[in-house]
Amino acid sequence: MNYSSYLQLERLLSAQTLESERLNTPAHDEMLFIIIHQTYELWFKQVLFELDAVQTALAEDELDDREIADVARALERVLLIFKTLIGQVDILETMTPLDFLEFRDMLTPASGFQSVQFRLLESRLGLTRAERLSYDGRDYDSRLTEEDRARVREAEAAPSLLDQIQAWLERTPFVAMGDYDFRTAYESALDEALAADASIIETHPHMSEEERKTQLEGLKRSTQLLRALFDADRFEELRADGEWRMSREALQAALFIMLYRDEPAAQTPFRLLSQLMDLDEAMSVWRHRHALMAMRMIGRRVGTGGSSGHEYLSRAAERHRVFTDLFSLVTFLLPGSKRPPLPESIKTAMAYRYAGAAE
Repeated sequence: MNYSSYLQLERLLSAQTLESERLNTPAHDEMLFIIIHQTYELWFKQVLFELDAVQTALAEDELDDREIADVARALERVLLIFKTLIGQVDILETMTPLDFLEFRDMLTPASGFQSVQFRLLESRLGLTRAERLSYDGRDYDSRLTEEDRARVREAEAAPSLLDQIQAWLERTPFVAMGDYDFRTAYESALDEALAADASIIETHPHMSEEERKTQLEGLKRSTQLLRALFDADRFEELRADGEWRMSREALQAALFIMLYRDEPAAQTPFRLLSQLMDLDEAMSVWRHRHALMAMRMIGRRVGTGGSSGHEYLSRAAERHRVFTDLFSLVTFLLPGSKRPPLPESIKTAMAYRYAGAAE
């Protein structure tokens, strides 16, 4: 065993076959293009490997604090990988549009849309077929091989990370414990906060009537969305319309964790929820950077795979998100000073306990 054989460098470093050289029309930047995309695929493989561990842990009916911390660490690694992918766009953009045009047509009909690993990654996170943009008027996996389509369908049929996070949140014990009911305490505090928001809008001296009307309508809509968290029938109506993805019980628990994140038992769960939001954001930024790069490289040309190029990528950056419910919940947070106080019994249940050694 040595460095080269362990890393199989002979195979790795001979995997860059330049189409421009094969056709005897050398294009210097094709090497960079290949290496960047091969690196993407290696990172996707690592992300899928981390998701294996995360989803295996979350598949258990019970998850202790140590396992939650392991899940959070794995997601932190995934997040840093996507931040690295965003940085790789800077390297790719050292290639100018003229440089890319030297070999671009040789790639047709190959396209990044044919990356089965990225499609698996999206599906395993929780992006469903119904939520995806159509690809050239067809299903997003239409350009994959039959074998790869089967892998994608298998991933779609299995519980996603979103499904598992929902089930984990639904088991949160502190939302309703003994005589304590988070809903009752929260709604009372929320009424005061919403009334204060409405008063600020109605009396704001520098707001036009049109702005005032728009702000009040937005506040009314947000209030209706939140009220639905505590009204089963209305919630299911909104969920059927796509306003919410997770269950009512899961969202109530997530809101509780966000509000009482400083309590010891909520600190690691809050870290986990924050990382899911960070990951959604990082993937959107990466898609958006990709869209801008496509516009910079090919303008309004059709993509090599037949898509609408920049337009498709830009729309996907906004639409292909998974943990949007967590972002929406932030609308309903209260200042720390306005949070309803927890009963001592709940604070005790959420505290760390340490009994010193007997003297």
